[in-house]
Amino acid sequence: MTDTQATSAQNIATTYDPTEIEKKWYQTWEERGYFKPSGQGDSFCIMIPPPNVTGSLHMGHGFNNAIMDALTRYNRMMGKNTLWQPGTDHAGIATQMVVERQLAAQNISRHDLGREKFIEKIWQWKEQSGGNITHQIRRLGSSVDWSRERFTMDDGLSNAVKEVFVQLHSQGLIYRGKRLVNWDPKLQTALSDLEVENHEEKGSLWHFKYFFADKNLNTADGKDHLVVATTRPETLFGDTAVAVHPEDERYKHLVGQHIVLPITGRLVPIVADEYVEKDFGTGCVKITPAHDFNDYDVGKRCDLAIINILNKNAEILAEFEYIAKAGEAISKTIPAPSEYAGLERFEARKKLVAQAETEEWLEKIEPYDLKAPRGDRSGVIVEPLLTDQWYVKIAPLAAPAVEAVQDGRIKFVPEQYTNMYMAWMNNIQDWCISRQLWWGHRIPAWYDANGGIYVGRTEAEVREKYNLDDSIHLNQDEDVLDTWFSSALWTFSTLGWTGDAKKDAQNDFLNTFHPTNVLVTGFDIIFFWVARMIMMTMHFMKNEDGSAQIPFKIVYVHGLVRDGEGQKMSKSKGNVLDPLDLIDGIDLETLVQKRTSGLMNPKQAGKIEKATRKEFPDGINAYGTDAVRFTFCALANTGRDIKFDLKRVEGYRNFCNKIWNATRFVLMNVEGQDIAQHAQPELWELPEQWIISRLQKAEANVHQAFSSYRLDIAAQTIYDFIWNEYCDWYVELTKPVLNDENVSATRKAEVRRVLLSVMEAALRLAHPLMPYLTEEIWQTLAPMIGKQGDTIMTAAYPVPDQSKINDQAETDMQWLQGLIGAVRNIRGEMGLGNARLLPVLLKNISDIERTRIERIEPLFKALAKVESIEYLTIDQEPPLSSSSVVGHASVFVPMKGLIDPKAELARLQKDLDKIQKQHDQIASKLGNEGFVKKAPPAVVDGEKAKLAEFVEQLEKIQHNMKQIADL
Repeated sequence: MTDTQATSAQNIATTYDPTEIEKKWYQTWEERGYFKPSGQGDSFCIMIPPPNVTGSLHMGHGFNNAIMDALTRYNRMMGKNTLWQPGTDHAGIATQMVVERQLAAQNISRHDLGREKFIEKIWQWKEQSGGNITHQIRRLGSSVDWSRERFTMDDGLSNAVKEVFVQLHSQGLIYRGKRLVNWDPKLQTALSDLEVENHEEKGSLWHFKYFFADKNLNTADGKDHLVVATTRPETLFGDTAVAVHPEDERYKHLVGQHIVLPITGRLVPIVADEYVEKDFGTGCVKITPAHDFNDYDVGKRCDLAIINILNKNAEILAEFEYIAKAGEAISKTIPAPSEYAGLERFEARKKLVAQAETEEWLEKIEPYDLKAPRGDRSGVIVEPLLTDQWYVKIAPLAAPAVEAVQDGRIKFVPEQYTNMYMAWMNNIQDWCISRQLWWGHRIPAWYDANGGIYVGRTEAEVREKYNLDDSIHLNQDEDVLDTWFSSALWTFSTLGWTGDAKKDAQNDFLNTFHPTNVLVTGFDIIFFWVARMIMMTMHFMKNEDGSAQIPFKIVYVHGLVRDGEGQKMSKSKGNVLDPLDLIDGIDLETLVQKRTSGLMNPKQAGKIEKATRKEFPDGINAYGTDAVRFTFCALANTGRDIKFDLKRVEGYRNFCNKIWNATRFVLMNVEGQDIAQHAQPELWELPEQWIISRLQKAEANVHQAFSSYRLDIAAQTIYDFIWNEYCDWYVELTKPVLNDENVSATRKAEVRRVLLSVMEAALRLAHPLMPYLTEEIWQTLAPMIGKQGDTIMTAAYPVPDQSKINDQAETDMQWLQGLIGAVRNIRGEMGLGNARLLPVLLKNISDIERTRIERIEPLFKALAKVESIEYLTIDQEPPLSSSSVVGHASVFVPMKGLIDPKAELARLQKDLDKIQKQHDQIASKLGNEGFVKKAPPAVVDGEKAKLAEFVEQLEKIQHNMKQIADL
C-alpha cells in the first residue's frame, strides 16, 4: 500500500466530491511516471492532434481527448507498451494574429518592432498560452507522457522540417513558381484552397458593352458590340480576351476579331474555349488570367498575356504588370488610368460602374447569388493574385497514399470517410506551402543579388554546397512554411526522426512506436492534416525491406460537438461551452461575461446574455471530470455529430454518485467481516452465478466495443451492468443472505467476496472512461480481495472467462426479475406500501417453471415482499385481484383484505366520471354531420379510435366497480 491509498471504509467520504480526488490522483500519476511507456509488451501509440497555442481547449478538444485517453488507458491495462504523445502546434497565422492584435492595442505594429523583436514577443506569449493548454489537458485527466511533450517549433522538429524541405527540393518535389494563389489582403499572405471558405452571399451581375474594333462587324442580331456579364467589374483592366464557346453559332464568325476594352482603349481578342457555357448569361465571358483561376487556365490554353492590376493590399496599381505570352519579347509594365491608381478594389468597382453608366456602356445590373471566397482566419474576400510562391509537387506523393487506403493498410472508421478521402486525393492540386508571415519555420532558401536561388539547411551549407564565397551576399527567404507542412511530419518528427538513416536506425522510440496505431480526429481536418501526414510519412519513413511505412493503421473519425439543439457551437451564437466549466462549475455572471466578451455588436451581446440567463439561471454545476468524460464517450457513435446536452452530464454525475454510494454500502457490510480468500463457485447460488455470468458478458461486450471503436456501446454496457445489474439487483439480492442468521458463515464469506470482486472488476472495466473515481475506490477495494498494485492504471483489464457464463442462471434470474417486477407493479397500482407482505397467486405455470420458482422462492419472497405463493390450476378462477403477466404465466394479488372497498369505489368513480366526460365530448363531435363532412378523413378516423378506446376503458372500470362492490 502507498501513502495515497485508502486503508479502510472510513476513508470513503459520505458524499462523492471529485475536486480533491482529481487533483490528488493526477499529480500522483504524473509524478510516478505511470503515463510513460512500460517497455513491456506490444507497442500501442496515439499521437495527440496538437492543439494550437492560440487559446483555450474547446468542447471538440474535450471530446477528442476523452476518446484518446479511453483508448490509451484500455491498451495500457491490456499490457501494451503504451505511448500517448503530447504536443502543441505553433499555428502560424492564428498565433501571429493574436500577438498583432495585442500590439495594435498599444498602437504598435510588427513592422515597428522588426522581425526579431516581434518573434520574441510571440515566444513570450507562447510560453504563457502553451502553459494554459497543458494545464487544461491535465484537468481532462489525459494520461499523456509529459516527459515527451513536443512543440512544432522545437529544435528537433524544426530540424526535421528543414530536412524534409531540402530533400524534397533535391528530388524535384518542391519548386518555386509564379502562379495564381489565394491572397488574403488583410493578413498579407497566400492561403491554400483549404483555408478559403466559400460563403453564399447576395451580389450583382453587371452587363457591360464591349464594342468591336472593326466598325463593320456585327453580332448575329445586328449589334456592334458584345455584352459581357461579370460579378467583378474592377478586374476589367486586366482583361486580355473575351471568350465564347466554339460551337456557339451566334459568335463563331467573330472568333479572332477584337474588341476595344472600355476606359483603356486596349484591343482584346475574341477567343473560343469550351470553358464558356453557351446558355449562361450572354454566352460571352471576359477573361482576366491574373485575377481568376479559371481564366488563368483559359489564358494558358489560348496563349493570352497576363496583366496583374492589383497590389498585395488589393489596390489598383499605378503601373500594371504585363507578363509576356509565348512569342513576345519581354514582360513590361503598362500605365493604369490615373484616376483609378491607388483605389481599393471595391472603391474602384464603384467608380468603374458609375463611369460605365455615364458613358452608356453599362447595359444592366441584375441581382445575383454568388459564393464569396473568404479567408477562414481574416474573414475578408481573398484575391486570386499572381505571386512567386513555393509549391510541393503533390501527384508523386499522393499515389502511394491512395494505394495505402485502397489496399487496407490504413483504414478509416467509420468506413464512409474513405470515400471522402479518395475524392479529395484523386483531385489534388500542387500544394502552396509558403506563407508571407514572420512566425513559423522560415524557408531554408537563400537568394543572391541576381535572383539566384539556393536551398540548404543553413547558409554555411548553401555556400559550401554551391561553392559561394563570402563576397556573394545572400538573403534568406522572408517567407515561412504553411503550418500544415510541419504538422504533416508529426507522427515521426515527434519521435526524433532526423533523416539520417544510421541515426534513425538506432532510435528505439522511433522504431518501437512508429507506425502509430490510431489517429483520432474530426472529419474537418482529413484534408488539412490526415492526408498530408500519410503522404509525407510514406515518402520519408521506410520499413526494413524499403517499402513505405504508414503513419497509422486506423483513422478514427468522430463528429463535431454541437449544442443540445444541434447547432454548431460558435462565439457569435453564444452557445459555446468550455469543458473545464462543466468540470469545475461556473457562476452565471462569469458565464455571461465569457460568452459576451469581445463581441463588438451590443445587440448581439444583449441577445446572447438574455439567452444565457434563461438557459443557466443558476450557472453551471460542477460535474467533475469523470461525468464529463463519460458523457463524451457515451455520445461517441462514430462519425456522427453529437448533441451535447447537460442533462446527460447530470445523469452521469448521478452514475458517479451511484457507484460511490454502492461502494460505501458494500464496505459497511463487509469490512471487519470474513471474506473468502479464494472464490468457491460450488458455494454460489443463483445471484452469484448470475452476476458472475453477466460480468463475463459485459466484459466481452466492452472488449468488442473497444476493438470496433464504439465507445458509446462500451459506456452503455458499463452503465447498464453497474447500475442496473450490480447495484439495483445483485446488491439487493445479497441483503437477505448477509442479514439472515441461519445462513452459514462460509456462504456469507463467499457472498462478500463476490460482492467485492465484481465491484473491483467493474471498476477496472470502467477505468478508461472514468479514471479518477475508479482509482479512488479501487485503492480501498482491491487489497480486501488480495489484489496487489500501486494503481488501477496498470492493473490488468478484465477479460471474460467463458467457463463462468451460466445461461441457466441468467434464464432463472430473468424469470425472477420478471416475477418481482410484476408484484412491484401490482403493489404500485394498488397503492400499497413496501412494508406490507402480499399473498401471490400464480396460474399457467408449467412443471419446469414451478421447479424454477421453488429454487428462487426465498429470493422472490424477500425482494418482492411476498407472504405466500399459491398455484392455481387451469380451471381455477382467482378472486377479485390485481394482475400482471410474466411470459405466459399470470400473477395475481387478491384485493380482499388489502384495500378499502369504499375508498377504492370512490377513486374508480372519479376515473369513471372523467373518462365519461371525454367520451361524451368526442361522441358529440362525431354526431355533428358538419364536422364529419368537413374534417379530413384521417382526423375523423382518429376521433373514432379515441371514442372506441374510451368505451373500452369505461367497460373495464364498471366491471372492476361491480367486483369491488361484492367484496
